[in-house]
Amino acid sequence: MNKKLLFIFNPHSGKGLIRNYLVDIVDTMIKAEFDVTIYSTQARADATRKVLEEGAGYDQIVCSGGDGTLDEVVTGMIQANLDIPLGYIPAGSTNDFANSLGIEKEMRLSCLTAVHGTPFPCDIGRFNDDTFVYVAAFGLFTEVSYQTPQQLKNIFGHAAYILEGAKHLRDIPSYVMHVEYENQRIQDEFIYGMVSNSISVGGFKGMTGPDVKLDDGVFEVTLIRKPKNPIELNEILACLTNLIDDSDMVYTFKTSELHIMSKEKVAWTLDGEFGGEHDDVTICDLQQRIRIVVDEEEAAKVSKDCQ
Repeated sequence: MNKKLLFIFNPHSGKGLIRNYLVDIVDTMIKAEFDVTIYSTQARADATRKVLEEGAGYDQIVCSGGDGTLDEVVTGMIQANLDIPLGYIPAGSTNDFANSLGIEKEMRLSCLTAVHGTPFPCDIGRFNDDTFVYVAAFGLFTEVSYQTPQQLKNIFGHAAYILEGAKHLRDIPSYVMHVEYENQRIQDEFIYGMVSNSISVGGFKGMTGPDVKLDDGVFEVTLIRKPKNPIELNEILACLTNLIDDSDMVYTFKTSELHIMSKEKVAWTLDGEFGGEHDDVTICDLQQRIRIVVDEEEAAKVSKDCQ
């Protein structure tokens, strides 16, 4: 008997190009000897609901959309305690996680990988009672990803985040926070924080630091202090763009778990979507929790065993 595959896609992601490739994608899945069920998402969190309600009846799931769609499907798989391969056909405007996994941008090629590739056991983040695939962040620019109009995202891609964010630079918000990890404690005032498991964030590589492995059980953490003058702001920018290697303005470390408390509720974004406002957050790494299908050579590159 053929294996059963649930194909979930977001028809609005990116420029809606999946409509031009849908027949080829489904044909590829059928030729790979899958019985395919197709579902087009209708609203926010619809992919999570679909996976929760029906995912257990399938041998594999493939999703197509942006990072937010992938996040919804992974959330559903974790809530339903599913352990089946997940294929990903990226269709968003940035597709950070697909870039980190070496998944092709061309939909027909990424579909071939999704049905013929190698399952790669990938870390997933737990954020209080929620989950995220590759990044949880707060502060400067994080609101941009879910406030930027979709049309602007489609036209400019990740540059849209910068264009929209530039409007807010005149009044940078900051948050006094207490951070605990591995018997370490930090108390400071921050304008930005990022807990990530990705080589690329916001379409830019290198922001998460060197030696990033997606299955090693630890996050890369970046916390940026509030600058007191233009010189300190320039130092932060130089550090983030790799013009300098180190700065007292930026904390960077790796950890499998951290606890963050703030005096006020802070808005967080999970994989580019609004993750609520919190004043007490516990984030932990669910090591190798989801098996995402990638090209066999790419599986070696993103693995902790890659030298």
